[in-house]
Amino acid sequence: MSQSNPSEPRPLVSRGHLLTEQPHPRSGELDCLPTPELVSLFCQNDLDCVRALEGASSALADAVDAISERLSRGGRLFYLGAGTSGRLGVLDAAECPPTFCTPPELVQGVLAGGAPALLRSSEGLEDLEHAGRGDLEERGFSSADCLVGIAAGGTTPYVHGGLRHARSIGALAIAMACVPADQVAMPCDIDIRLLTGPELLTGSTRLKAGTATKLALNILSTGVMVRLGKVYGNRMIDVSVSNSKLEDRALRILADLAGVSREEGQRLLALSEGSVRLALLMAATGLEPKAAREAMERHGPGLRQVLEALSAQLAPASAAGAAPQ
Repeated sequence: MSQSNPSEPRPLVSRGHLLTEQPHPRSGELDCLPTPELVSLFCQNDLDCVRALEGASSALADAVDAISERLSRGGRLFYLGAGTSGRLGVLDAAECPPTFCTPPELVQGVLAGGAPALLRSSEGLEDLEHAGRGDLEERGFSSADCLVGIAAGGTTPYVHGGLRHARSIGALAIAMACVPADQVAMPCDIDIRLLTGPELLTGSTRLKAGTATKLALNILSTGVMVRLGKVYGNRMIDVSVSNSKLEDRALRILADLAGVSREEGQRLLALSEGSVRLALLMAATGLEPKAAREAMERHGPGLRQVLEALSAQLAPASAAGAAPQ
């Protein structure tokens, strides 16, 4: 983690013109509202998050495709941010291993201030542009990788430093902010703008801006994993069977997609060493574990592609009997 220099000057920049810093026209007497009205106002206002996502859908789709292409060639995905933005990146990255059985290094969250900043704010570190670059360099960030630089107000020097570094070495640089590009330009290849508007609590971007950011990261990571073949239909076929809840989910996936009993599902999971994807292929084709793994390596990564490639080699009854629907 790059260290801060207490004596380093931090230029004071006026941010009053930013969309995220504007006072909300409906919350001027927020402190006077009865609690039911206050709650209702927040509920109504959060609908802006969905509208912001719809407005950014084209950029999000471009990002999913670009990230998927790089990850399919061995690259990694990094989220970089400070404060709430950085914590949201860490949260999304942490969910990828249990949901998609990815190695922890494939999707990484990089937070200004490191792990201690998850629990205790280190907001001053966001002013250090060189720290963004340094934190990426410490993780071996390379031209094969992807960076999503997250800054609600778009001005965070820590994030700008990381994005500039990514572009300078030929990595994919994606910016995510909640202000229009004509208010703040960010160095990037793909520019995602989640225009959530003013916050009910003026300037508190942990509210709508944070919510929209989390939703956008959900879309990015899930979309990428779909493109990488880690989903069949709407099921997470690479779920990590690491606790009772996830084992139950794996067995239900096998029952629903392959029509096997719970007992047969347990047997297949044992043979596949916990791989739901492999267990489904075995159920659909009758292949033994070794042959199923070889077929996956030859025709994968997506289960659907493997089944299609094998369909001509399967007896009609076998292909129709147990194949996932």
